[in-house]
Amino acid sequence: MTIFTAICIYLTIWWTVLFSILPLGVVTHAEAGIDKGDGGDPGAPVDPKLKRKFMTTTIVATIVWAILLVVVQFKLVHLPELPASWR
Repeated sequence: MTIFTAICIYLTIWWTVLFSILPLGVVTHAEAGIDKGDGGDPGAPVDPKLKRKFMTTTIVATIVWAILLVVVQFKLVHLPELPASWR
């Protein structure tokens, strides 16, 4: 696996983990009983805690990526090679 491929896989895993972590622990204004006033969406989060979620995403994505890297490097799962016409 080249460094470019490893980085691309990491970024893909990072974004996937981010979108799975974003809704965790969110309390909306409607759930909290807070009036947003004019034009505010009652479904908007009161405190999204984005910095904490980005840090959690980075940690989880790094762990998942490292496991995937070990599986690929040590050939724990056999991945069939692409046909010669696809190279």
